[in-house]
Amino acid sequence: MMRPHITDEDGVSNMVEYMTISGVLVVLLILMTFAVNAIFMEGPSDRLAYHSFVDIGNGISTRIVDVYVLAPDNGSIATAFDIPDDVAGQGYQVSLDVGRLDSNQQVVVSRGDVMSRISIAGIGATMGVAGNTTGTGINKISYNSAGF
Repeated sequence: MMRPHITDEDGVSNMVEYMTISGVLVVLLILMTFAVNAIFMEGPSDRLAYHSFVDIGNGISTRIVDVYVLAPDNGSIATAFDIPDDVAGQGYQVSLDVGRLDSNQQVVVSRGDVMSRISIAGIGATMGVAGNTTGTGINKISYNSAGF
């Protein structure tokens, strides 16, 4: 029985074919690695962070309104509260609109390009709020009838 004769050109042709297919597959693998990270990890993490930021903003807005309701005509009041140190493994910033004295004052909770804005219910027309904080440590809301 005779074996078919393989020429050098057949061997090189097979090698080039395997190298081309392997190269295309490696490029597709690299592209999929970046796409999987963006689609399956960053998207759900940002969605979780947004909903957590809404909860944190609502809690801070409620505490500000509580301090406003309890605030004396003459004197001061302060309260300490704790918020989560991080959301989805990363820190965040909480800030209040400074210098706006209208009904649309907001608590802004943000990290990078994920942000939630929560209105401070009903006190914006009579009292301005200012300040910012992060999630680490104990936070404080203080009111003084004489102003800041």
